[in-house]
Amino acid sequence: MKKILWIGIFLLILFLIGFASDNFQDMSFHRLNIIIETNGTTSDIKISNFFINPPPPEMLHEISNYVSAAIYDPDSTVESIKENVKNIAEKYGYKDVNVKIISQFGEDKLPMFAIVSGDSMYPTLKNGQEIIAVKTKDFKVGDIVIAKHPVYGLIVKRVGKIEGDMVYLVSDNKSVKKIYLPNEVITETPLNTWLPRSNVIGVVKQTLLIRTIF
Repeated sequence: MKKILWIGIFLLILFLIGFASDNFQDMSFHRLNIIIETNGTTSDIKISNFFINPPPPEMLHEISNYVSAAIYDPDSTVESIKENVKNIAEKYGYKDVNVKIISQFGEDKLPMFAIVSGDSMYPTLKNGQEIIAVKTKDFKVGDIVIAKHPVYGLIVKRVGKIEGDMVYLVSDNKSVKKIYLPNEVITETPLNTWLPRSNVIGVVKQTLLIRTIF
């Protein structure tokens, strides 16, 4: 009787160990932490899971390639990058994926690199000036921002006014340039323009090198 009892207890212990092990491995395989560190020009990906089953190098390569392109994409956001990285991880069987973006501006603050072209923001920003903005819709009058213009593409301007869903962007350079042609005189002034608030990509936070642009 005692022998049968001990055999039953032994089998129960084996079953519980096997059940716990299977569930532990399943939990460890599907849980993943991904940290994206970026300064707007470079990125570093750190991936760790709960305990075992190291992530496949192919997944790390795919995520790295995606993030390297995404940080230069004006349309990318913290939310879109997180979602796309999670989608990549899900292709490799990970179901519980936690993604963080860390930059010089803090957690989930996405920087954007750009180069100033032209003299419209002179003397604050010069032609060829490298700048770093943080992508945000939280800006105020006086901030220098990067925005999308329907004709000129990406522009960098100062916020002059905010009225409802519209923002008035102005140039720091107030000089007027005149071009004399045989039959006419063309007057050029730096661009000042109204745009929807949604066209503003981010606020300039850092100025870096000045490149020579011809």
